[in-house]
Amino acid sequence: MRYLALAAIVPAVVLIGGTGSATEIPSMRVTTASSKIQAYKPNAGGVTYNPKLAPAGATLSVLSVSTPQGTTVLLTTQGLLPKRQYGAHVHVKPCGPAPADSGPHFQDKKDPVQPSVNPAYANPRNEIWLDFTTDRFGNGFAVSRVKWGFGEREASSIVIHETRTHTGAGHAGTAGARLACLTADF
Repeated sequence: MRYLALAAIVPAVVLIGGTGSATEIPSMRVTTASSKIQAYKPNAGGVTYNPKLAPAGATLSVLSVSTPQGTTVLLTTQGLLPKRQYGAHVHVKPCGPAPADSGPHFQDKKDPVQPSVNPAYANPRNEIWLDFTTDRFGNGFAVSRVKWGFGEREASSIVIHETRTHTGAGHAGTAGARLACLTADF
């Protein structure tokens, strides 16, 4: 049911900011992933690293649409804590047993200094930032649109963080501890 709702908005998402029609789009790459989060197990689609802030059984879902004009990523969540802010970003590696296993944020232009906290690289134009606030039921929604695509580059998960993403020098791109992870093959 969730994918029907997301599929219904794909044409609108693809055309946001553009003047073309769907028939003019020469190529499109669509990625979807959805999973209830749980304690790590091999081949788990979704993992919780902090069940107090990202309860087991909560659902993370992502839809990514890439065209020659750019990429739009939509994140929906169900069952997280109500009325709480979270940060979220695309990371380079899949979810693993430890929070750091998903690696750094995916960056279109990679910062030569890692971890990246330089606002020239750690910003919502060079990374996929999906910060959101849950509603009174613990449901959340975020959208990020950038002018580039993942191509064949490594982008393999979405990580939910404990705070909204910071933007200041020396802290840019940070969002606290990694609470949960959803593996997605972008």
